[in-house]
Parts: sequence; structure tokens; C-alpha cells
Amino acid sequence: MIERYTLPEMAAIWSDRHKTDTWLRVELLVCEGWAREGVIPAEALEKIRQASYNAERMREIERETHHDVISFLRSIQEQLGPEGRFIHLGLTSSDILDTTLAVQIKEGGALLLVSLDRLLATVEQQALTHKYTLMVGRTHGIHAEPLTFGLKLALWVDELRRARQRLEAALAEAAVGKISGAVGTHATVPPQIEEFVCAELGIGVAPVSSQIVTRDRHAQLMTAMALVGACLEQMAQEIRHLQRTEVGEVFEPFASGQQGSSAMPHKRNPELCERLCGLARVLRGFAVTALENVALWHERDISHSSTERIILPDAFTLLHYMLHIFTQVMAGLEVDTRRMQANLQMTGGLIFSQRVLLALIDKGVGRQEAYKMVQRNAQQVWRLASDGPIHGPALLEALSSDPEVTRYLSPEELQQVMQIDYYLPYIDTAFQRLGLS
Repeated sequence: MIERYTLPEMAAIWSDRHKTDTWLRVELLVCEGWAREGVIPAEALEKIRQASYNAERMREIERETHHDVISFLRSIQEQLGPEGRFIHLGLTSSDILDTTLAVQIKEGGALLLVSLDRLLATVEQQALTHKYTLMVGRTHGIHAEPLTFGLKLALWVDELRRARQRLEAALAEAAVGKISGAVGTHATVPPQIEEFVCAELGIGVAPVSSQIVTRDRHAQLMTAMALVGACLEQMAQEIRHLQRTEVGEVFEPFASGQQGSSAMPHKRNPELCERLCGLARVLRGFAVTALENVALWHERDISHSSTERIILPDAFTLLHYMLHIFTQVMAGLEVDTRRMQANLQMTGGLIFSQRVLLALIDKGVGRQEAYKMVQRNAQQVWRLASDGPIHGPALLEALSSDPEVTRYLSPEELQQVMQIDYYLPYIDTAFQRLGLS
């Protein structure tokens, strides 16, 4: 059963209230920093620590000023009185905005990593469960050679681990604040205040900044998030293919009472995986916008600001949702092992063509000559398939009737070559390399 996505934490992190609360926290920490420098008297600092903003008054002022930070500051200063002159001392708006954004990125990123870890644990368990579940591998959509479903999932584990590493590194790069003044010179606010504030907030310090933290950091983060989405898309797409009627090997969960089509009661559509594939496209679009935000005029312009108010909250919330959905898909995955076995056999042994090729080469036959021998017989089997399902070891029978082949390999040797267990001895190597046991 798919659990409804009701996790409120991510939405709270990107809410206006939390953002404005964090603005206030940053402003008060800057005042603490100025007090450490002896600029703000102790008695003034005590009153400043009680400062608050009035959201309704902020909205009223913003209708006049068209500036959210000025409205916020005036709301505080009106309540403080004379001590209000110390609020925002030496700062520019982006000192508050970008430092707050770093806090939100750190908090939102922590939720993403927890969700990604939960998904990883789920995929790892399914990989172990199906470690030796044989199925046919497909290249170009065509049957290739046998592998196991567990090996396919082990590949997903490896991919998700890399995605996590990229995301964690990108979060660290983006979660940096700046308290360096109007163009980043620290002329109006010394570096030690910046270092104090960022340390108190648990974020990094941009070693150098302009009026803003430069946006290559955020572009890297959005690209890393889009890559996580692309990984989920690739896996969801694979499930969609395996759920097709003609394949029927793997199915996403289908709840009791669920309906797949308004017109056709028999339908069981992979709608969750299709949803994930669509949403991954949205994440990629956000990454493009973030890349566009890197090139700003001189020490900054405001062209990035409007887009970030959309793409950052939406990307974090969207990826969090996608991780939740795909974890539910993987936890409730239905695997039809009998259909996997049937599909392995449906081409009459064509999946063993390389084994026969290698056996002929081992007997001294030239590679091209051996290739033509096997291909000729394989094409004969394909022609049989055009008349309907193949029953029995058609390739073995064709090869055993080919004098050119049996000159080198007896029917008994051919039968020995076409053993499915040949493909299993090294499956465990991948699991060992991944530390899965």
C-alpha cells in the first residue's frame, strides 16, 4: 500500500514564516557579534534580544516600499525604539537573504539525505532478496543474455550511492553564508562577525563574496538534485518496461480498490513510475534555470532572485516527494519469477549464442567463421519465432543438425554449453564490492 505523502517538515522549512524567523535570527546574531566588538552596549543588546517582527505590519509596509527586507526591518525597529538603530548595522539585504537561504538549504538537505538513505536501504534489501533470481537481460530492448534481478538492483544501489555523495557534497557547497556588506568588502561589517554568525548557524562561510554568494554553488546543488531525479527516472522507467503486458516480470504496487482506467477495468498501469518520470523533467528544468542564474551583472543584479523563490523550495519539496514515492514503490514491488523464467526460455535458447561462439573458438575455429555458424542457426530460430511461440531448445536442435557445427561440438557438448548456471558464479562479486551481504 502506498502511504500518502504527508510529511510536513520540508514545507515548513521553505515557509514564509520560517524564512522570516531565520531573518530575525540572523539579524540578532549580527547584533551579538557587534556587541562582542564593543559596538552595541550590553543594555541595548538585552532589549534587542527581545525583538520581534509583525507579519501584518510587514505586509502593510511592503505595499508602500516594494521591498521585503526593508519592510521586515521597519517592523522590528518600530517596536524597539532607539535600540532599533543597531538592527542591520553595516549590512545589505543579501547578507540576510543568502545566509538564511544557506540555513534552509542545510535543513532541507538533511531531510533529503534521510529520505535517500531510506530508499537505499529498501533497494539494498530487494537486491539481496533477488540476488539469484534469474531473468533475461535486454540490450536495445532485445533479449541478450541471462542475469539476475538482484544484480540489476545492485546496479541501482551503486547509482543511488553516487547520487547521494554528489548531493551531500553539493549541499555543503551551497550551505554557506555571507555577512560582508554591500559589495563584499567587509568595510562596514568585519569578517569576525561573519564567522561568528555562520558558526552559530552551523553553516559554512563563503571565503569571498560579492553582494551575494555566487550562484555557481546553487547551480551545482540543483544539478545534483536533478541527477538524483534522473536516477529515479531511470529506475522507474525500467519498472515501466518490465511491467508491460508483453514482459510482465515486475509490477509497482497496486492497492486493493485501486482502478487503472476509467474505461477498461482490466488495466493495471504503472502510474507511480510514470509520475516519477514526468517529475524528473521538472527537476531538470529547475537545473537549467539555476545555471542561467550564475551569470549576474557585476557584484550582483536581482534577476536570480525571482526564479529562486520558485525553483529552490519547489525542487527540495519535489525531490523529497519523489524519494518518498519511489521508496514505497520499491518496498511493495511485485516480482513474477515464473514469468522471468518463461521469458528466459521464449527464444528457444538464443540467449546462449555467445556461449556457443566461445566454445567454437575454444575448439580452434576462427572468430568470424564461428560467428557465422551461430548466426546462421540463430536466424533460423528467429524465423521459427515468426510462426508463433518457440517451444523447447530450438537453437540446440538447429546447431545439433548443422554438420559444420557438430564437426567441432557434439550435441552433448552443445547441451552442456547451454546451462543457465554458467551466468551465476560471479554475481556475488558485485554484492561484495558494494558491501551487501
